[in-house]
Amino acid sequence: MPPTRKLTYALRIMLLAGLVTLPMQVALAAGAAEHSDAGTSLARELFTQVYDKVERGNWSAVTQLPKADQQRLRSYILWPDLKAAQLRAELAGGAIPARAVEAFLDLHGALRPGRDLRYRYALSLARSGQHKRYLDTYEAYYQGRDIARLDCLALNAKIKTARSPNIAGRAEALWLTGQSQADECDPVFAWLRERGLLGKDLYRQRYALAIDAREFARARWLGKSIGPAYVERAEAWQRAADRSTEYVRQFRKTNLDDEDRERLLYAIERQTYRDPVVARALWQRLAQRYPFSADERGHIERHIALWTARDGLPDAYRLLSALPAAATDAEVLRWRARVSLREANWQRLLEDLAAMPGAEAEREEWRYWQAIALVNRGNPTAGREILAALATERSYYGFLAADATDSDYRLDATELTPDERVIDELAGRDAVRRARELFLVGLDSRGRSEWDAAVRHLDGNEKQQAAILAHRWGWHSRAIATAASAGLYDDLSLRYPLPFAEHFTAGAEAASIPANWAYGIARSESLFMRDVRSHAGAIGLMQLMPATGRQVANQLNISYNGLPTLTDPAVNIRLGTSYLGQMLERFDGNRVFATAAYNAGPHRVDVWREWRAAAEPLVWIENIPFNETRKYVRRVLAAETIFHWRMTGVARRLSASLAPLAAFENDSSVAKLGGDASDSRHLEP
Repeated sequence: MPPTRKLTYALRIMLLAGLVTLPMQVALAAGAAEHSDAGTSLARELFTQVYDKVERGNWSAVTQLPKADQQRLRSYILWPDLKAAQLRAELAGGAIPARAVEAFLDLHGALRPGRDLRYRYALSLARSGQHKRYLDTYEAYYQGRDIARLDCLALNAKIKTARSPNIAGRAEALWLTGQSQADECDPVFAWLRERGLLGKDLYRQRYALAIDAREFARARWLGKSIGPAYVERAEAWQRAADRSTEYVRQFRKTNLDDEDRERLLYAIERQTYRDPVVARALWQRLAQRYPFSADERGHIERHIALWTARDGLPDAYRLLSALPAAATDAEVLRWRARVSLREANWQRLLEDLAAMPGAEAEREEWRYWQAIALVNRGNPTAGREILAALATERSYYGFLAADATDSDYRLDATELTPDERVIDELAGRDAVRRARELFLVGLDSRGRSEWDAAVRHLDGNEKQQAAILAHRWGWHSRAIATAASAGLYDDLSLRYPLPFAEHFTAGAEAASIPANWAYGIARSESLFMRDVRSHAGAIGLMQLMPATGRQVANQLNISYNGLPTLTDPAVNIRLGTSYLGQMLERFDGNRVFATAAYNAGPHRVDVWREWRAAAEPLVWIENIPFNETRKYVRRVLAAETIFHWRMTGVARRLSASLAPLAAFENDSSVAKLGGDASDSRHLEP
């Protein structure tokens, strides 16, 4: 029995026998807890020491430890993860320790490491030809879950064992996808082909699916098994995608079939992304030659109008306004408003906002601009009422409204109230303990997954206490996410924490940027998750692309080792703040441009800056073409404002981040109430 258990057991016996006084009970309980914490800490260190070695197949890293340390590991709550790593390594090495795996799954199959191991075990059984055992596992755990590779392995096992009469029907269903199918399906498709069941009709069906999925290279490959005409059609689709202008100009058919019509519309769509002016000219020629339907015309004209607006081109408002009612959706109305804003046409902006559905018009951004438009159209009283209400919000537009009315920001943070009994009970749950230990040993993503599963079904108060618990542990991403899931937004110390302060301060100072800005970027990028990876491939706390990380590391003479470098918080912060400083320098000290460039890339911002150079910063932000980048810039600006207050205790006007900020006057810029924000006496300029 581990020492901690011995102590706890002895304490219980003494308590039951009445041999311990109350002061002694308290002291012994505290001693037991301290001993338990120390034992867990030692086990954690041992786990961290051996885990990577075990994953690489070196179980002797465990067996060579002293017996006492081995026992500590066996008593550690992450022992299943360590044992699963050993078994995964053996499976990867070609061994199939069936008895050991099945014994492990009997004990730990419901845990995440058990589920992961079962999946790999199933693959190993199938690949080694143990078809019956594979099918038993598949039918118990995976059948009906639409995991293509496992489904195909099951079909192949059934083929080998003649276990099911309905193999052909299921195999045909797996064949019919426009995307690439799992490699494990190749033997099943070969089986269909050998029996003459994979005829041209099935090829035609999959060909059509590939065209619909815009997988033209795959369609061409499929076409080779159907006939030359299908290959030619796939190649025509590829030309429409890659050389859309050339394709449309060289199109000579007198009459259109359905596929011709669809392909021409697709070519116009593709060209619109590249150059909406050229696309519009091409479309006018096509629309004069061929009788497209009203829906087709509306679809293409909407697409061209939106990209004309997003690219800041002349005539955008006319094109948007000329769209038929069926093509005028919420996105069209948003861009009509943005173009009116860009052109400082305040009366038209009010009309655009009035045309929006109620829920859309009530969003903060449109309430703010409605107020500004009212002021500029000579109705400051109505504008002031809207701004006064909006200024009570702790948000980007709430701060701008407070700036416009010279009001205080809503930074009255209210800390969440802890319930120590509930916190202790949550902290003692095995699922929560496992999640925390995974976080502490560096298996962050697994820890997040287990934490989220553990708190998903908690009630409101339990989620509040769980958020406090995660915050106390320094697990900021889970604290922020858990509080948000319960609708708790007022604890700013929890929602806007200041981790890695030494590294952010040093990195920001070296890069000559404000540390609160760097914090705003990091929170918006990763919620302070050191290991997170984006869909685009950006990594780490400040979400650096590997090529960018390598380049900046070389500039700073920092050793670069790929993933380990980018997931090291200290190094990631150093590289990220340096890159942010480079963006600030590239864009002449303009934090709005630099923030947008950090998200969308500097080359895109070069283009956006060129055709929006004259725009006032607030208007420029509203007209960023990418929804993600527009929201990102607003989120960072609001966050850096809150971080400045958190770090200094002084509220700094958000408008100070928008320099150079033209005066708010007449129709040439944006209206402002209550004087210049930088002159406010109660706020730092």
